[in-house]
Amino acid sequence: VVRRHLLQRYEHQPFISCLAGFYSCRWKRYQRRRTEPGKCCCKMVNELKITFCFSLIFLYMWGEAKNDYNNFDWYNYGNLGFWFLWSLVLLIVAAIVFMYITLLLVLAMCLLAEGQQLYLHWSHKIGTFLVLGFSITALFILSVLWGDQWKTVRLSFQITAPYLHIGAIAIMVLLSWPVALHAIRADKKVVQVIIVGPYLAILLFLFLIPLGMYSPCIRETGTLGPKPALIGHRGAPMLAPENTEMSFQKTIEHGGDGLETDVTISYDGVPFLMHDSTLRRTTNIKEVYPNDTAQNAALFSWDTLKELNAGMWFLKDKPFSCMGSLSRADQNQAMNQSIYKLSNFLRLADSQNKLVIFDLYRPPEKHPYRNSWINRTLEVILNESGIRPHLVLWLENDMRSFVQSVAPGFQQTMGSKAPVEDLLMDNIVKLNLAYTEMSSEDIRKYAEANITTNLYVVNEPWLFSLAWCSGAHSVTTNAVHTLKNLSRPLFLMTPQQYNIMWILTDLTSVLLISLIFAL
Repeated sequence: VVRRHLLQRYEHQPFISCLAGFYSCRWKRYQRRRTEPGKCCCKMVNELKITFCFSLIFLYMWGEAKNDYNNFDWYNYGNLGFWFLWSLVLLIVAAIVFMYITLLLVLAMCLLAEGQQLYLHWSHKIGTFLVLGFSITALFILSVLWGDQWKTVRLSFQITAPYLHIGAIAIMVLLSWPVALHAIRADKKVVQVIIVGPYLAILLFLFLIPLGMYSPCIRETGTLGPKPALIGHRGAPMLAPENTEMSFQKTIEHGGDGLETDVTISYDGVPFLMHDSTLRRTTNIKEVYPNDTAQNAALFSWDTLKELNAGMWFLKDKPFSCMGSLSRADQNQAMNQSIYKLSNFLRLADSQNKLVIFDLYRPPEKHPYRNSWINRTLEVILNESGIRPHLVLWLENDMRSFVQSVAPGFQQTMGSKAPVEDLLMDNIVKLNLAYTEMSSEDIRKYAEANITTNLYVVNEPWLFSLAWCSGAHSVTTNAVHTLKNLSRPLFLMTPQQYNIMWILTDLTSVLLISLIFAL
């Protein structure tokens, strides 16, 4: 018996040596010392726990922010002057630092379970400090510059909460082994209570947390509304250069129900499609007119604008990280795109029976059409394009009563929430809201007054699923080609199915934890 115990202890040493070697670079047995349970756990592991929590929060936040990565990269482009996929780099860094801290924490828990003292190597201490500083700084900067992203995180919980609950329970089951070993080795009852008490309190909290969960995707069979219509945001900007004829044709090819764009008026009064205030990002203005790259796009004449190339940048910069490879024909077509006139855009939409919605930018001061921008746009819509009025979702709020008088067939659309009575008074039939303002209650309230809701910009399948479950009538998206393939929301389940999942998860975890503590 003594020989067998000695042999087991000898064979166990390489495992401990490996753990201690990675954690503290102490590979030899005489460099390590055992410790009493409960003495060093809080002192040595707290910093790792705090760093783990902050890195996990940042990784989750940035992972759920994928829907808006293009906006983040566009913001950086405006400040740095060149295009780069900073969003993807930040995601990779967040994942790497989280895995690093997770590994250190797992090593620490295993060493504590074996009764070993913790000596975190100085290099790991520096690494932990850097990860903590990076996570806190990143969260602070994003909160200041991009605070709406926390609204995205809150929305994501309506989808991910049931599955995060299962993941948290699974982690608690895995932690039961080192907690049980550490508690059993403790000689005093007080120390055992200190070790096991917080663990059981957290476990009980996780068991009961589903009582406060809410998700519109947990609903009875037959209560789900129709799939939201898809409106191409500047066309199909993942497949073609934004706001070009090719981009809108791609949206139509993939079954989009509407087209969204941005309208600027040239110096000689020709409305054209351009999102940015300058031509620098989406044209070759730098090569053709290098001294005018910072000039407002509305200050150029149409004769100048129509000669610029509006497609080569797309092949060079690849504005989306999830872009697929283009065929040779699509590459050649993209390379030859030019700035698109509003009148041509409207004719295309009318020929394909597609809804149109656009942001109308007022020209800068000293522009000839500074005070007649709406009148000039109406002239093009009503007299030059020939589009049927009911296809136009009129979003601009200035001079709305005048617009209604000259174009009563337009679908009046509001860009913000308001009392139902005020909307009906202004003949509003649709709301165009940022997806962060998504609320199933508000959408239902407006729908009862025959006011539909469009949400922008919705690219990720999970967010589209949430909009679908919330009752949105349509969404503006960069990803018509992928969202069209969804035949049902990704996370749809009935309350009965969720209750079964919840109860089975809790019962299975209780059984496993009980067995681990009993052994």
